[in-house]
Amino acid sequence: MATQRNSNDVEIMTRSGYEKLKNELSTLRTDRRLEVATKLEEARAFGDLSENAEYHAAKEEQEKLEGRISRLEYKLNKAKVIDFDDIDTSHANLGTTIVIQDLDKNASYTYMLVGTEESDPKENKISVSSPVGKAIIGKAVGDEISVRVPKGVRRLRIMEISAER
Repeated sequence: MATQRNSNDVEIMTRSGYEKLKNELSTLRTDRRLEVATKLEEARAFGDLSENAEYHAAKEEQEKLEGRISRLEYKLNKAKVIDFDDIDTSHANLGTTIVIQDLDKNASYTYMLVGTEESDPKENKISVSSPVGKAIIGKAVGDEISVRVPKGVRRLRIMEISAER
């Protein structure tokens, strides 16, 4: 069953996240569509479409591609890009960079809180929808939190909050 989207939905994201999605959409609309169209054309040349595995695979790829394009268009149309100059750094919010201390491991980590589409743990960007992101949102420097993660419960203290570009 398809999920119905509220017309008031807003996709809050950073400028870099917005640009990344916009670039992905552009690539999908041009290069990827052309690649998939070429695959479909080649598969049609094999003959009978009812028993043509290459054709069915290419059609499936086309459906996934068009679905991703549709989702990106929706997100970009509903996007509200946050301005780093307007970010309140008194509390952890989307777009803030936080330094947290893991009280059990006595280690510090720096993360930027971002929207779901921007999440990239390798770049230390965590989603505000992730367990840690949800636990940190709205907290201030010095606050301690406990959060359940796949490896158990982590005890964290917020050491610093800033708005970096």
